[in-house]
Amino acid sequence: MRDSVGSVRTVLLLGGRSEIGLAVVERLVRDGAREVVLAARGGTAAPSVLTALGATVHSLEFDAQDPDTHTATVARGVDLVGDLDVVVDSFGVLGEQADYEADPASAARAAAVNYTGHVSAGLAVAARLREQGHGVLVVVSSVAGVRVRRFNFVYGSAKAGLDGFAQGLADSLHGSGARVLVVRPGYVPTRMSAHVEPAPFPATPGQVADAVAAGLRSGATTVWAPRVLQPVFAGMRLMPRALWRRLGR
Repeated sequence: MRDSVGSVRTVLLLGGRSEIGLAVVERLVRDGAREVVLAARGGTAAPSVLTALGATVHSLEFDAQDPDTHTATVARGVDLVGDLDVVVDSFGVLGEQADYEADPASAARAAAVNYTGHVSAGLAVAARLREQGHGVLVVVSSVAGVRVRRFNFVYGSAKAGLDGFAQGLADSLHGSGARVLVVRPGYVPTRMSAHVEPAPFPATPGQVADAVAAGLRSGATTVWAPRVLQPVFAGMRLMPRALWRRLGR
């Protein structure tokens, strides 16, 4: 439950080992959150930085590939901390495009994690936020979905679907007291992206977290990390397709 001045008190992270997600949680704890639920497959240990900052951290089982459990997962989070002020949706896999093309079944499994898992989890969260009449679902999307590139189109197309789903979900929550914040980071150096060549305008997990915190304070519907990517991709959307195909990574 939010405190008397409206500060975030409770946070649920779906994707409890995500470096971006954990950076967002840490930032919210530094800003006053005190009850944290980290939901991950097999559970996860509480990072020492969160406990050192005074947060009570709970671990919860969450399987992105088992949509039948997602409503129960959200309910269990509520059992642990009460109303959910912020839910951070930050799970996914990156993988290699060449591997997906060589093994279409693996591509389908990755797409299920990166898109359909978010659909069932997002709807379960939205139902809870609508019921309690407040709260924000933070959806970590990607600029990879703004205009899908040939070198990672399996991942990018799933992110495009997620981005569209999140925007539609936001519209469905309008007037309920709950809302959705879509986050569009560019290249972020993490364990998941270690095999990917760095791209222009990178951001650290901490910088993404700062953008999320600013978006929560301002009531924004979308944030970019870094902000320069918004005009960059506005131009990329208008680029002729023949030229777009010739672009490298």
